Amino acid sequence: MKQNEFNPKIIIGAIVLANILWFATFYLEFSTFWIKITLSASILAALSLLAGPGRKVRFKMDLGSVIMGLFSAMALYFIFWAGKEISSLLFPFAEQQIGSIYGKGEGTSVMIIFPLLFLVTGPCEEIFWRGFLQEKLMTRYGAPAGWFLGTLVYAGVHIWSFNFMLIGAAAVAGAFWGAMYWRYRNLAPVIVSHSIWSSFIFTVAPLA
Repeated sequence: MKQNEFNPKIIIGAIVLANILWFATFYLEFSTFWIKITLSASILAALSLLAGPGRKVRFKMDLGSVIMGLFSAMALYFIFWAGKEISSLLFPFAEQQIGSIYGKGEGTSVMIIFPLLFLVTGPCEEIFWRGFLQEKLMTRYGAPAGWFLGTLVYAGVHIWSFNFMLIGAAAVAGAFWGAMYWRYRNLAPVIVSHSIWSSFIFTVAPLA
């Protein structure tokens, strides 16, 4: 497939595969959660690179990208902290569901979780979700619609967690990173942001 070609079968297949992998990650009882999510993200990233990235995908890792990624990760962490405080006041189930998200990592050392999130899962998720899927959708349907559809699919695959708070969190994070990619069309700061945010919120400064 040419880089600028939009193939509906490949896009639909990628979305179906993402749902299968996220279902296996969140619902099926085998291995540990962090190993499963790492493998799932790696598979999607590898297949998206084989299928061909969007023609406008750019990866420029420089000091500006690192700084932008760092400060955006800090901003998103604050958004989640505020969201956790507000949702805990509004929804009686919020605390329990947030706790269950962290509970999936029980039994796995943070010395394993941190490098997996920082070096593998964060980059691989962005390669697929923003660099491949959102880019293809933006190319086909325009930037606003592509951003919206990409965010919708990203949040949608998290339905297999059967956790309202996690689905909402995925929607917020997906919209945030999707907007970053839409604005800068550079995958580097988005990868930095995702990697720093996820590794810190799950190991260094958890919200539960």
